[in-house]
Amino acid sequence: MSISSTIKSIQDIMRKDVGVDGDAQRLSQLVWMLFLKIFDDRESEWELLQDHYQSPLPEAYRWRNWAANPEGMTGDALKNFLDNEMFPALQQLEAKGGDQRAYVVRSVFEDAYNYMKSGQLIRQVINKIQEGVDFNKAQERHLFGDMYEQLLRDLQAAGNAGEFYTPRAVTEFMVRMVNPRLSEKVLDPACGTGGFLSCSIEHIRKQDVKTVDDEMHLQSSIFGIEKKPMPHLLCTTNMILHGIDVPSNIRHDNTLARPLISWGPKERVDVVVTNPPFGGMEEDGIETNFPATFRTRETADLFLVLIMQLLKSGGRAALVLPDGFLFGEGIKTRIKEKLLHDCNLHTIVRLPNGVFAPYTGIKTNLLFFSKGTPTQHIWFYEHPYPPGVKNYNKTKPMKIEEFQAEAAWWGKESDNFSTREENQYAWKMSIDDIKARNYNLDCKNPHINEQEIHDPEVLLAQYQTMQNDIAALRGKLKTILAEALESRQ
Repeated sequence: MSISSTIKSIQDIMRKDVGVDGDAQRLSQLVWMLFLKIFDDRESEWELLQDHYQSPLPEAYRWRNWAANPEGMTGDALKNFLDNEMFPALQQLEAKGGDQRAYVVRSVFEDAYNYMKSGQLIRQVINKIQEGVDFNKAQERHLFGDMYEQLLRDLQAAGNAGEFYTPRAVTEFMVRMVNPRLSEKVLDPACGTGGFLSCSIEHIRKQDVKTVDDEMHLQSSIFGIEKKPMPHLLCTTNMILHGIDVPSNIRHDNTLARPLISWGPKERVDVVVTNPPFGGMEEDGIETNFPATFRTRETADLFLVLIMQLLKSGGRAALVLPDGFLFGEGIKTRIKEKLLHDCNLHTIVRLPNGVFAPYTGIKTNLLFFSKGTPTQHIWFYEHPYPPGVKNYNKTKPMKIEEFQAEAAWWGKESDNFSTREENQYAWKMSIDDIKARNYNLDCKNPHINEQEIHDPEVLLAQYQTMQNDIAALRGKLKTILAEALESRQ
């Protein structure tokens, strides 16, 4: 049975359980189980490679001892074991001799929960995982990585606090262009499920890792922070899948909850790659961690201010931002002014509609900048649809091959991108022109005249996107009004 069909069978079993309500709970239930299976498979490797290896888990709670036997615990005995013994123990797991693996396991289980009510169905799920997934087989680990990403795409709810799955083509392109290297610290301050970090790991391994020492250096140079329990659990699992043995640098925290000035020189990093949540609003009080000039509750804007603080001089960043930031005024203008003064915003790649479909129709941009020298001019590149494509969707997502033209055009920052030339998709604008526009970065492609669209499929797709956005906004307004009415009662 393939991993894909294994996962489908597991989900079908979970749907029979009265305790599991909806996709989010199914994903949460599945991931803590997969985490323990992955961890056990990795422990088998560590036992072979390390003399006198000791598990951070008490023997009774290792997957091999309670789950691996298909004739093992089931029914009420299994349900009671999980709820009353294993979960409380792992949520309070103490490290032996400072073993960071114990802290990783504890952080995973602090907010995990066993939603399933039927011990018999739990045993069926465990047996499917045991027989269908072996992470010590390189091919299966690779296949599961692909399947894992598919799970995230399928199950991530649209419009959840502005969080959207970033297509792998976008993460790969951004990482490739920002080019993190072995000697550098790489951070995603809103790491979600770890897509940018896993791409960075693969990129650095391919470029630089030649020895065991290189691998150890890589393991200690990847950093992520995620405030929500579910994505943090997913990211930790994703890091283990990508060979990070002890992902203790993946923290469960709100990056924005600290005063900006408290991020000191020792915490600065060389590279930031991220897709900060946009469209969402931070809780009251978070904005007071920032200087008055930049106080806003718009999450993406706060993250951009934070990234400028976190980068070392000479550090590089690539991030996804919506169109609203480019043309926004007020606080957004002040943030853009600081960005162009403190950093070299050398490139903005303007993405077409539908890249984040079906989660949102908001148009997005990729910003690339380096800290330490002010911007002299900005290059814009309008990413076109490939031939024959009028919009992206779940079945026809963006592909990494589409970025070959940008990659060939890109050049090197070390010579100030001297090889770049304007073409039908690329143009540049001087800092003086940007200032004259009051820092409005919503610059249209001067090589393409405004064209009126007559294609009915495109018009219907645009209409549907507008309707979806209106429905989402209406839902948010209803929630706000309902909360306001309740608070008055």
